[in-house]
Amino acid sequence: MKYKYLKLLVILFGQLLTIMDIFIINVSIPSIQRDLHASHGEMQFMIAAYLIGFASLLITGGRLGDLYGRKKMYVIGLSAFMISSVACGFSAGAYQLVIARFVQGISAAIMAPQVLSMIQILFPDHQERTKAMGWYGITIGTGTVLGQFLGGYFSSLTIIEEPWRLIFLMNIPICLPAIFLSLRLLDESKMDVKQSFDWSGVLILSAGLFCATYALTLSEHEGLDFKNVSLMIISGGIVFTFIKNQKKRIQKKQAYLIDFELFRYKNFNVGIIAVSFFFIMLDSYFYILSLFFQNGLKISPMEAGEIIVFQGLGFILASFVSVKLILRYGKKALMAGLGFIILILMLQLFLFRTQIGFPVFCLLLFLHGLGIGSIIPSLANIALSGMSEKLIGNASGVYNTFQQIAAIIGIVAVGSVFYYFLGENPDAQHYHNAFSVALLVNILCLILVMICILKVPDHVLPELRNRK
Repeated sequence: MKYKYLKLLVILFGQLLTIMDIFIINVSIPSIQRDLHASHGEMQFMIAAYLIGFASLLITGGRLGDLYGRKKMYVIGLSAFMISSVACGFSAGAYQLVIARFVQGISAAIMAPQVLSMIQILFPDHQERTKAMGWYGITIGTGTVLGQFLGGYFSSLTIIEEPWRLIFLMNIPICLPAIFLSLRLLDESKMDVKQSFDWSGVLILSAGLFCATYALTLSEHEGLDFKNVSLMIISGGIVFTFIKNQKKRIQKKQAYLIDFELFRYKNFNVGIIAVSFFFIMLDSYFYILSLFFQNGLKISPMEAGEIIVFQGLGFILASFVSVKLILRYGKKALMAGLGFIILILMLQLFLFRTQIGFPVFCLLLFLHGLGIGSIIPSLANIALSGMSEKLIGNASGVYNTFQQIAAIIGIVAVGSVFYYFLGENPDAQHYHNAFSVALLVNILCLILVMICILKVPDHVLPELRNRK
């Protein structure tokens, strides 16, 4: 356990890359579309491909780490991420870039569960683990801000003819030292008992998650048409078949993909429900905020991006401060953080209807980021707390899968509510009304998260203020 925090830094490289590459392509869409002569549909697939590959194989990535070694899978994921980034950077056409982004998402799915697993193993003590999860939260905030900033920065450079390619090639100088340091510093960990891998389970579950993620992601642009609804129904049937298949394999003591012992941990069940409602709120909020700013308030894309950066700065700052509050006040600090986010959303509900200046927008988003940053690290800590080492990779994969699918559901579901109240020929007032209704849905989600936090056993987030 020597050099714990240096090892943590190496682990967090993977989380930074995973988050950064979700956001980095968004600002570069116009220049990519122009240079590759891509259609609107092809651009949708470029954005969706990463998320589909990522969400479809997170559980598989976690299980691979449990069975074959978390360090090994982390290094493989990093290496594959670097190679697929090179493929993205040198793509000659739209479909090549779509395929490379899909592989990039799969690589991230192999990395991400190992990050949470190795943090839990590296920091078994509650206080140290809470601090480490604070750095995990800082990494998420940094990745979000850097992704948006670097995407715009590299796309605007004039040193090469198609500068957007640099947003992918910049991953090489991050991946290379991360791979080297991982091989030198990280300790291997895996299950003590040797088990074979359930490849049939991977195929069944991945097909189900692929159909669900594909349908939900494209529903953002195409709506809930017959094709997307059919895919979601098919996905439900495949997942139901998978669960029956897994229970049968466990009874027969055959190789399995998900250990259902996970769901005997009350804090894990509460944690995945809480993170699901939280990310339904969070990702839908960013989606409708962008539409409201640019189409409703006529704020330029550059100004909207600058305002949202302040949200990321608040997120990063809160991740530093919240660690001490969580250790001192336990669940009460989380409840206060959720209440603070609700208060800021209510302020936005009223203030965004009035003529307010740029600094007030920045302040409100900064305060919103403070609230978000105080919650996210602890949700993972709640879900994985007390998990045995043999289950930790499996648990990380399931947790991340729920988080990603909830984020897509939020964009589609709350986005649909927003568009319903927007109407056919919207004016500024329609945008205000639609935004207000969407914020009320977000507040409802946060209330449900608060109910979940109240159900968390006290020993998971103990109050340490009376301890010396």
